[in-house]
Amino acid sequence: MTINLIAYTPDPEKVVAAAAKLCYSQSGADDIMSNLEEQQTTAFLGKLMDFGHYSPLEHVSFTFAIEGVSRVLTHQLVRHRIASYSQQSQRYVKLDQFEYIVPPAIESSPKAKAIFVKAMEDDQEVYSKLVDLLEAEYNIKNLEAGMSAKKAKASAEKSAIEDARFVFPNACETKIVMTMNARSLINFFNHRCCTRAQWEIRALADELLKTVKAVAPTLFEGAGPKCITGPCPEGKMTCGKIEAVRQKYTEL
Repeated sequence: MTINLIAYTPDPEKVVAAAAKLCYSQSGADDIMSNLEEQQTTAFLGKLMDFGHYSPLEHVSFTFAIEGVSRVLTHQLVRHRIASYSQQSQRYVKLDQFEYIVPPAIESSPKAKAIFVKAMEDDQEVYSKLVDLLEAEYNIKNLEAGMSAKKAKASAEKSAIEDARFVFPNACETKIVMTMNARSLINFFNHRCCTRAQWEIRALADELLKTVKAVAPTLFEGAGPKCITGPCPEGKMTCGKIEAVRQKYTEL
């Protein structure tokens, strides 16, 4: 898994503080921004978060390039709807040798890993055979429909990989660009940093949290699973390790 923060709102903490202060000030945003000192911004943001006044957090956003993750992860990720996503397409990108993600439990078991790898190899073989077969059939149909040889071939390949991709597993590696505002990120961390979250998306959430803390430490100071700032919301499903979890995110 690799994560790169490729863009974010400049001076994110100052922007949030200015937006919040505007609600209670006769001054305009430019005046507020120019008069905000770093220490003043930090103190004000601390109060803002304590009050639960979260709407100003929506004025700053963060864009990440995420690679080396599975379709299992991205199927969960895109359920966070207040965000923007651009994912590598299996319709348009022909995967002559697809990469895949191996779960740690399977990686640590030689027998399980052998079965898993065989399944991945079989999927690749079937995909390649389907692409070749379907491409030839689509090409004939395209030529019969009056397409030029060049256009018929290009259209046939696209149609073939569009259909052949159905055999790809959820383990298939993918790449995605994601943009979220700060408020959505905090909500994401509340849910996906929890020990009950699936291991891969939890690992992603932890890495994203480390990344945004580096550029906006005050905004994300209390971010993480909900149990770090209050009781565990999972009820009978709790992991029972609240102190260890709080320690982890204090040190993150």
